[in-house]
Amino acid sequence: MKLVAEIQQDSDAEALDAVFFALSDPVRRAILERLDGQALLVSEIAAPFGISLQAVSRHIQVLVRAGLVTQARTGRISRCSLDAEPLSEAAAWINRYAKYWQGQFETLAQHLIRIEKEKP
Repeated sequence: MKLVAEIQQDSDAEALDAVFFALSDPVRRAILERLDGQALLVSEIAAPFGISLQAVSRHIQVLVRAGLVTQARTGRISRCSLDAEPLSEAAAWINRYAKYWQGQFETLAQHLIRIEKEKP
């Protein structure tokens, strides 16, 4: 039987997987950019894309499942809004590796200084 902490870790990992999957597509990233600071109808979101309204709706559903977009329905009209909280959780996960990259940059800087000193 799984412990509560293990279940929470599994849930967190699945949520992070969904966010990264949603962000893996350029159309979905563009949709998030369009929703930044405004709520839009699906037809308004779809306007600049050269794909069908149905295809845009499928992209929106991926974003909804990842928790990045919320939809408010009034009858047949659906207005979409950005929910950036899952993005901050993904950014926190990525930032855990900042120490690694900082160390790599420091090593590179030291190497470049040694090369410069060795020049005649």
